[in-house]
Amino acid sequence: MKTVLTIAGSDSCGGAGIQADLKTFSALGAYGMSVITAVTAQNTMGVFNVRELDVDIIKDQINCLFEDIKIDAVKVGMVSSIEIIDVIGECLKKNRAANIVVDPVMVSKSGYYLLREEAKDELVKVLFPLAEVVTPNLFEAELITGDKIENLAQMEEAAVKINGLGSMKVIVKGGHLTGDAIDVVYNGKNFNYLKGARIETKNTHGTGCTFSSAIAALLAGGYPISEAARLAKEYINGAIEHSFELGRGVGPTNHFYNLYHKAGWLND
Repeated sequence: MKTVLTIAGSDSCGGAGIQADLKTFSALGAYGMSVITAVTAQNTMGVFNVRELDVDIIKDQINCLFEDIKIDAVKVGMVSSIEIIDVIGECLKKNRAANIVVDPVMVSKSGYYLLREEAKDELVKVLFPLAEVVTPNLFEAELITGDKIENLAQMEEAAVKINGLGSMKVIVKGGHLTGDAIDVVYNGKNFNYLKGARIETKNTHGTGCTFSSAIAALLAGGYPISEAARLAKEYINGAIEHSFELGRGVGPTNHFYNLYHKAGWLND
């Protein structure tokens, strides 16, 4: 069994963060491990509080895993401060981590800033050059590039700019545009497009975390990035289609919908 490590924040609601990542790894047949960078108080209505962990325990979590276990891929999610970003970068380089997927988590759907303003440039400088692929949504791509993104051509321009900041490959997610949900994949030379019909549901909590962790699990399994991205898109589309009506706000996606189908617990 392939192993995947998530380095991210904890979501008390269970739909995003390390909880979503671990569910995704399991659903795709990989063994998941976690390094917690922060604890959040959140539910389907929003994020209400955040407590960062100190850098020593983050460093020790990472190093002790690499000293004991062969890790086939790493997904990096919520990393809120310069100090946390720096220690993660140091540890990943020290341990020669491979198949790193960086999801630049910046702001929650409810508008809570999860990345400090002064840490944005550090995230780009330290973690992007280590990444096999970076997966910003439109808002994150706008913050990284400083450009407004309202159409496919501007998504392509943003992907080129972000690639120039150090990441080998970039996927700019188009879920916040109108019309079909199209993601732009750029490998430094060519564009590819991940197309999917837009699913009418408000229950999309954790979609970004789930998509990036699915890519990490598939990279761990030996898939090339183009195929990993395509299969991850199929997986997240299914998870959204079978999402939960949970709570009073934005409900979570259904990470185990395929298993529920097989068990007879979920109808088409």
